[in-house]
Amino acid sequence: MNDERVIAEALGKILGRAFRGRLYSDLTHGIAEGLNESTYPVLSAVARADGSPSARDIALEVGTDRSVVSRRAATLAAAGLIDTVGGPDRRAVYYALTSLGTEATTVMRRRLDAAIAEHIGDWAQDDISRFARLLTTFSEKPL
Repeated sequence: MNDERVIAEALGKILGRAFRGRLYSDLTHGIAEGLNESTYPVLSAVARADGSPSARDIALEVGTDRSVVSRRAATLAAAGLIDTVGGPDRRAVYYALTSLGTEATTVMRRRLDAAIAEHIGDWAQDDISRFARLLTTFSEKPL
């Protein structure tokens, strides 16, 4: 198997629903009502956005339909994790983290950092640094 195929196979595992579902479930467990593996991508997209993203922006970011984003955002809003806010297009809905959403995001990021640290804990530091550098480069250019 050539290197490109090896990379594609590994990416397939990481991007697969089962892998993501387990990870998202671990990251969100017990933080807030309504925050789970289904709503995590929406909350995460709002947290990563520069400003207040629209439902359309989030849908493009997470690779789902705008109506799915709206339903999941409604769940997050009911839990007090995000609010709807005004934006440049009055026809669109925009979202922002609440203070509770910011706290939840901080906890999830700490959990993700810990999960990654555990996963690569037996790697040599040079390998970790090289992997971080290469993964960053790989992720900056869309496939």
